[in-house]
Amino acid sequence: MRLITQRPAATLLAVFIMGTTAIHAQQTSFNEKGISRPLLEHYLDHAVTMTEFLAVDPYALDAPYPNKEDDIRLIHNLGAKFIGRAIYRWGSEAVLANKDYLANAKRLVQEVHKSDPEIVFQAALFEQITAQVNTIPIPDWAFKALGYPVEERHFRYDDMLNLNGKLVNHWSKGNSVPDITRKETQLWFMFLAGTYMEVGCEALHLGQIALIGMEDPALTTWAAFLEKLRAYAKDHTRHHWVLLDAHTPSGGMVVNGKSLLDFNSFPLRIKSVPEHPQQGILQMGFTDALFGRSKGGISPSGWKATSMPYLVELDNFGVSNHPGVPDTTTIYPWGYDEISWFYQQPEQYRNEWLRYAHAWVASHDTNGHLQMPVTRIVTLGYKKPRLKFRANTRSANCPDGMNTEETIKEIWRAADAKK
Repeated sequence: MRLITQRPAATLLAVFIMGTTAIHAQQTSFNEKGISRPLLEHYLDHAVTMTEFLAVDPYALDAPYPNKEDDIRLIHNLGAKFIGRAIYRWGSEAVLANKDYLANAKRLVQEVHKSDPEIVFQAALFEQITAQVNTIPIPDWAFKALGYPVEERHFRYDDMLNLNGKLVNHWSKGNSVPDITRKETQLWFMFLAGTYMEVGCEALHLGQIALIGMEDPALTTWAAFLEKLRAYAKDHTRHHWVLLDAHTPSGGMVVNGKSLLDFNSFPLRIKSVPEHPQQGILQMGFTDALFGRSKGGISPSGWKATSMPYLVELDNFGVSNHPGVPDTTTIYPWGYDEISWFYQQPEQYRNEWLRYAHAWVASHDTNGHLQMPVTRIVTLGYKKPRLKFRANTRSANCPDGMNTEETIKEIWRAADAKK
């Protein structure tokens, strides 16, 4: 795998300071020693979810994804700095051996970086595998990164599964959660991480780490694996560092007072308001919402946090058995996952709700940061077509745009002006 060289520190600093937020020079470190908290929070304050932005059709998993040129325009118009979930696989893993898929992803990263080289792209390593992993040869560098003897072979699906059958066929038959305590799972995740780093990603979302760590309650295996992953990143990312996060229902991944993650992340957990049809609110302590619960510790970069910073997002996870029906005790606002509920709202209410959610998070937990929805899969029900929510301003270049782009830009500009 080719080593990606680092840009001179002075160039990086000059480019970044030209952004919307003025950050003191001594606070802008992002290098082999880690990232400063002010700079990390600058990224989180300008984070968007753009699922599969780096997947050019016909390789997109969820639904067709045309008009990438308009997405590039949107990124720069917003001043987005962190492009979340830009590439991943949920099944259909065989495409990871397709050079065209990866070359197009890399081309898009480079195209965006022409205008703003400090944008960070995030890939996702999810809690899901199928037997298609058996079609992928394991590169030598993946073995070497983990200190394993090099073998000439393909991945083995069965060797990633829990030996006691936990979460095997969890998603459907032949569609399982890999067990991080299995060496084959570690090889798989290292392969994914290295592949996405070569494309140009400098952040990795680790998905539902509690499921993957089903046999690792003390996080011993996770800690050892992530240490090796970070060591690999030092030679294969522009900043010689990789930003790691995961969905953390427990509040974080903290071992002996040290966080394994650079930041946490979680769904918003929107609560239905039965007396106001289709409306949703945020509430401290609703179900397993992360507000006020992000654990503190020493960050991987060395700074101390009473509570680690975190992102909250409009997540997708399907439709309940009662779509359209309010239930104030479940994670399904009006019977849908969060982004599917949001998608179905009138344009005015969508934009009002984003302003509300951004202000609510900022006022209830300063460690929280709202990740703005730009592109995400929408599920409207059984046998109904899967769609994408797209925040783009509707135009001939993006006819399915939902006209949320300028609201996001307005929210960010107002927040930046207060700093």
